[in-house]
Amino acid sequence: MTTAPKTTATKSTPSKQLLHLVIGGEVQPGEEIVFKDLTQVDLVGVYPNYAAAQAVWKQKAQMTVDNAEMRYFVVHLHRLLNPEDDQA
Repeated sequence: MTTAPKTTATKSTPSKQLLHLVIGGEVQPGEEIVFKDLTQVDLVGVYPNYAAAQAVWKQKAQMTVDNAEMRYFVVHLHRLLNPEDDQA
């Protein structure tokens, strides 16, 4: 009878959650970001880190490349939820 070697379980420390929102829609011309129609804003999703959000942002932006008024953005939700983190 053979037994499997015992392994010690190690707890990995989860990385700090840095939420990011990907949002997009048609914007009005000009330097300020003003959506043309808030009912048509595309709330793509919330992602656990910037890399994941940026990958989705890039995909959505490429899908709408033919529409010059369509813009997608990555919003740093973690900065809005915990503004004291930016001051450290």
